[in-house]
Amino acid sequence: MVMKVYEADLGGVFVIEPDVFEDERGCFLETFHSDRYLASGIASTFCQDNLSISKAGVLRGLHFQNPNAQAKLIYVTLGEVFDVVVDVRWGSPTFGQWASVYLSGKNKRQLYIPEGFAHGFCVTSDTATLAYKCSDLYVPGSELSVLWNDADIAIDWPVADPVVSEKDLAAPRLKDLDRDRLPVYALLTQ
Repeated sequence: MVMKVYEADLGGVFVIEPDVFEDERGCFLETFHSDRYLASGIASTFCQDNLSISKAGVLRGLHFQNPNAQAKLIYVTLGEVFDVVVDVRWGSPTFGQWASVYLSGKNKRQLYIPEGFAHGFCVTSDTATLAYKCSDLYVPGSELSVLWNDADIAIDWPVADPVVSEKDLAAPRLKDLDRDRLPVYALLTQ
């Protein structure tokens, strides 16, 4: 098997199917190899790794940072999540559009999200362990959120009544965010 990389419905967002070596003992895979990912068009340098463990029905997101925008490389080691990205780059031809992929410990897919996208996920298994790399450090004053059920974005979440934090429930709709706080498409594509 050879690592497969294909672009999702939003430009710059990639789904990665890494090489998985399986035998009677289990499996082995590289979760990141800078040269291989660079050759596939993923040029981010990562400086922080995070781990999120969540119960069934938990929905986290939609989060992003600006300034201090973060590209992310996301994968699940245990369980399954419905992972979502939303283009929040002001001036982008796909502004406000979303794409999704199921990530699981079984399918071993990864999702690369470039700077300028909000990220969220919903746990569709009993529990899920999600790991991700970030291209910039977490900066509390740069953190922004978009309401997880913003009617203008209309994400088709697979859980009818998700468990959502108070902070995420209080997030504004995308159209209500101060445009000066959003990443600018032209600046990110130059």
